[in-house]
Amino acid sequence: MAKSNGLIVSFGEMLIDFVPTVSGVSLAEAPGFLKAPGGAPANVAIAVARLGGKAAFLGKLGDDEFGHMLAGILKENGVSADGVRFDKGARTALAFVTLRADGEREFMFYRNPSADMLLTPDELNLDLIKSAKVFHYGSISLIVEPCRSAHIKAMEVAKSAGALLSYDPNLRLPLWPSAEYAKEQIMSIWNKADVIKVSDVELEFLTGSNKIDDESAMSLWHDNLKLLLVTLGEKGCRYYTKQFRGSVDAYHVKAVDTTGAGDSFVGALLGKIVDDHAIIQDEAKLKEVLKYSCACGAITTTKKGAIPALPTHSEVLSVLNGPK
Repeated sequence: MAKSNGLIVSFGEMLIDFVPTVSGVSLAEAPGFLKAPGGAPANVAIAVARLGGKAAFLGKLGDDEFGHMLAGILKENGVSADGVRFDKGARTALAFVTLRADGEREFMFYRNPSADMLLTPDELNLDLIKSAKVFHYGSISLIVEPCRSAHIKAMEVAKSAGALLSYDPNLRLPLWPSAEYAKEQIMSIWNKADVIKVSDVELEFLTGSNKIDDESAMSLWHDNLKLLLVTLGEKGCRYYTKQFRGSVDAYHVKAVDTTGAGDSFVGALLGKIVDDHAIIQDEAKLKEVLKYSCACGAITTTKKGAIPALPTHSEVLSVLNGPK
């Protein structure tokens, strides 16, 4: 993959997931926990860098050991931390995550408030945002002020500087005061994005329909949108543009932990289109990019944790060229 020159700036939260040393038990039953750095926007930035792209993360961490550890992880992975701020008064966010025996994830968040929620518009590194060719974000940064205002301002600055806006709502219902408020806020910035990626579960939540079909997906279309993606886990993904629509199959692997698969998919996609936004209008090229992105997502599920599992370009090639 040719070295990408265009900068991808990812905005939002970075936190530490505490994952039980034993799977299939509740949080209360877990004998111990391992630290796993995460947070969807941070995962996306690291995914981009690991594949040879240029990425920066923009957000706030606690001025504590965990916060400095996370900033160090960004730098170790080749992600610029020029947009990272530290809060002296609030801690870095923590999440205790468990995979229950029935395969469902349970989350318990420590964010009351955490540093990421306290990023103010004045703390934004505007030069960094203006230099972005792609500006990527989620919806967790919309939950409370002042972070919500910082998010809106960052989006506006990036848009007016000519960046492609990429949105992955990354729904985490336990963090929202109510499902209604979550839907309202997620949709409040919907019409600003050029590229939107939702999972099948998010599609159902946002449309209120239990159908995962073209009609349901297209009900989320807006006039400024260039590309809408619906990820379907082991069933691959569907894509929608103004001119065409279609689907791409998944790569079948032995999944161990699905954490970060969507972020890996998004990072791969953004890294491929950052220097050539026109790929979105060319179905043959877009399909190749989405195959690559699906391979990235698949590889990420084969190892525990999000960041350690994010693939390199050569790992992706071996999956693309190997038996499907």
